[in-house]
Amino acid sequence: MWVSGNVLDPLERACEILFGVIMVMTFTGSISVAEGAAADTRTMLTGAIGCNLAWGIVDAAMYLLANFSERARGLAVLRAIRHDGGPDAAHRLLDALPPVVSSVLTPAEVETLRQRLNQLPDPEALVALNRADFTGAAGVFLLVFLSTFPVVVPFFVVNDIGAALRASNAVAIVMLFATGWSLGRYAGRPGWRTGLGMVAVGLVLVGITMVLGG
Repeated sequence: MWVSGNVLDPLERACEILFGVIMVMTFTGSISVAEGAAADTRTMLTGAIGCNLAWGIVDAAMYLLANFSERARGLAVLRAIRHDGGPDAAHRLLDALPPVVSSVLTPAEVETLRQRLNQLPDPEALVALNRADFTGAAGVFLLVFLSTFPVVVPFFVVNDIGAALRASNAVAIVMLFATGWSLGRYAGRPGWRTGLGMVAVGLVLVGITMVLGG
């Protein structure tokens, strides 16, 4: 979408879009067709845009924090493996690997990996964020913030609030379905089924958020 797949994977992109759509739908879902005036409706929608703007910034900051923490943890594990020998180092190495990989490694293969890690150049002493991290954070922000606009545009271009609300809901459902379709194809599942599931999950989450006063 806005960020290449090597920065944000499809799951991350889907989650950010889902979050943005749910946030704005909690605002549009509270609009009353019978009682809402155009001015009040647009004030509420402006608040929805501002809310997603704020959460986009927060989510981007959390993305940077998560990347920094994960990298620092990886460096600590690497140092422990390189400086410690024996079973403890093997256990640390296995814990650092995905379970599906560690479950099929033999003790000899684990030891081979540990020796190869010991042959690597010394890692940098400090952990730092790089350009890819900030690019990913920008992508997170844009996904949350820009996913607001397709849902609120009908209220700014259609005078009839009822028609605008129906159009907005249709746009949101299409966005949820398309996001689910993309995620399903990435996971090797039927796109239409995952798309329908995403719509159902999104609507349920919107309802829960509204009931809880979100």
